[in-house]
Amino acid sequence: MKSKAESNKSAIILIIILLLVIVIATVLLVIKINKTKNEQQVIGEESQNNEEEEQPEEVKKLKIVDEDSKSRPYAVMINNNHDAWPQCGLQDAYLVYEIIAEGGITRMMALYKDQDTEKIGSIRSARHYFIDYAQENDAIFVHWGGSPQAYSRLNSIAHLDGIALEGTVFFRDRTLNRDYEHTGFTSMENVKEYAQKQGYTRNTDKDLLLNYSVDEINMAELEGAEEATSVEIEYSYYHTTSYEYDAENKVYKRSMSNTPNVDLETGEQYTAKNIIIYQVRNYTINDGEDKGRQELENIGSGSGYLVTGGYVVPIKWEKTSHSGQTVYTYTNGEEIKVNDGNTFIQICPMNSEITIE
Repeated sequence: MKSKAESNKSAIILIIILLLVIVIATVLLVIKINKTKNEQQVIGEESQNNEEEEQPEEVKKLKIVDEDSKSRPYAVMINNNHDAWPQCGLQDAYLVYEIIAEGGITRMMALYKDQDTEKIGSIRSARHYFIDYAQENDAIFVHWGGSPQAYSRLNSIAHLDGIALEGTVFFRDRTLNRDYEHTGFTSMENVKEYAQKQGYTRNTDKDLLLNYSVDEINMAELEGAEEATSVEIEYSYYHTTSYEYDAENKVYKRSMSNTPNVDLETGEQYTAKNIIIYQVRNYTINDGEDKGRQELENIGSGSGYLVTGGYVVPIKWEKTSHSGQTVYTYTNGEEIKVNDGNTFIQICPMNSEITIE
């Protein structure tokens, strides 16, 4: 029979053993919990890494136009008589042509794609060779009147004429202190609504005229590249178009006849991201009306310049038909690329003085 002392000793030992078992069990449980947490953390990190790896890189898209859009552009004839300045809405155009007209004046044709510009103009009459450039972009042509040579071609294309549509699609701004003929405007909402009512085809399968680069082009690497911080094109005794490079914003500020080319509504100076310049022969048409109207020998090929990003490079151009797209190439025959932004195409007479510095 055990003594009381021996019984107490056995009880103490048992308690110690139980405590040890509890401690060991607790330690093992903590280890197991930590191990599970670590495994879950590793799985979570691997899952996150996999998700990051599986996420596709963000695709850069052009800002100047939506390359996926199939909507037709609108080509609007813009008045450039000095008495009609300033113009309105040109900064929304992705492409603008400037070409000589009678009397040494130039006219411009601005192309808009997927825009909602509220006021565009002032709008002036058509000249037949501008229709070539509307057609090469598959554009709906917007004008206010036209020469006999232009009217002979207008019935074959989709067009809107302010002569017939004044007061509906086209409107007058009578607040302007200028001659009545320089007060005609329209809006993109108006022309789109009318085009839809007329049943004009609203989509196009024609590619954009120019190839755009989403990333800024390193022009210095191109063959024949030279710095170009100023551009001056003397169209005639009456009119000169010039540009000055804004290196901070990488655009060219536009002026005409030593006057900043500003917007009527915003007062801001127009800028160009890209400038294409080339010369073609023009001469006065002998149509019996003695108006000094011009013919343009724009079917063929020649040389010119691409100005963008503070540089100029020599290029070549070729246009094989009135409706065919003009193809612009570097001197090595590769088609040019332009920076993401608006482009002014300056088509000037053979005797124009072009200064690029």
